[in-house]
Amino acid sequence: MDSCKEQEQQGFNQAKFVKVLGPIIVGAGPSGLAVAACLSQQGVPSLILEKNDCIASLWQQKTYDRLKLHLPKQFCELPLRGFPDDFPKYPTKGQFISYMESYASHFRIQPKFNQAVKTTEFDHGVWRVQTEDLEYHSRWLIVATGENAEPVIPDIVGYDKFKGNILHTSEYKSGSKFKNQRVLVVGCGNSGMEVSLDLCRHNAIPHMVVRNTVSNPIPCSLSVSKEIDVLVHQIARLCDCF
Repeated sequence: MDSCKEQEQQGFNQAKFVKVLGPIIVGAGPSGLAVAACLSQQGVPSLILEKNDCIASLWQQKTYDRLKLHLPKQFCELPLRGFPDDFPKYPTKGQFISYMESYASHFRIQPKFNQAVKTTEFDHGVWRVQTEDLEYHSRWLIVATGENAEPVIPDIVGYDKFKGNILHTSEYKSGSKFKNQRVLVVGCGNSGMEVSLDLCRHNAIPHMVVRNTVSNPIPCSLSVSKEIDVLVHQIARLCDCF
């Protein structure tokens, strides 16, 4: 599908602002798509503003090649439409992206791409959302930008003196270029563990440094769908004009 194509509507460039009948959703990742789909099922229109040029941009642009879901797929599926039956228990990066694109197509979700939100202001009962070229007005604003959208790089003494390559996992793609090299991996979370494994499989020599003891696995007692379903029903009750 043309999920990474600009979805410009005629007349937008001439308008001083755009009035959105339903909520404005910031972010076209899994949460933003899920909220838009659930709202549509309740008869509530919405508009997604996405700063990049595609849906699920974090997955498409800032993830390593061997990435898979770290939880079984039943705990990661979005509301109203699950993963295909032939997907494995832990879908790959490519499979997850295809699922996101199929999800958006099925629910006819068409985000406005290349619309980075610069400022938001709640003024007399209306949210004023300013992007680089337009201002959007709505009574409701939903922020679905995720908790990992921007890389967190600690200020470590000696960075400026280190002669080797320093890479954040958002830039890491494959261990193929690190063959026979010693690599220090800082952190033992999901990314640190998986990058270390990938380095081993490409005949690199990884070493891991850990600040604390290894954390316990996350309990799989709740699914994303249940949490989003509760949120959507709360929003639908507020949108009494529909």
